[in-house]
Amino acid sequence: MYRVAFEKEAEKEFLKLDAKAQKIVANKILDLQKGYFGSDKPLKGKYKGKFRKRAGNYRIIYLKEEDLLLILIIRISHRKDVY
Repeated sequence: MYRVAFEKEAEKEFLKLDAKAQKIVANKILDLQKGYFGSDKPLKGKYKGKFRKRAGNYRIIYLKEEDLLLILIIRISHRKDVY
């Protein structure tokens, strides 16, 4: 089981979402906490080393620290604005 932490900006983005979107994103974050990374994609370019998880029309950008069992949520945003 992983520990999940939010960057301050990602927490603000999460709290700005409407209730329905928050529920969808929260369920995906729980999947991350449980270690379900199956459909996640590694990012390229300046985001190399980070991963993307789809949550409806939103994307969760995160960094996975294997040695610490820590998931750091970097960004939560609509798919048109996330990159």
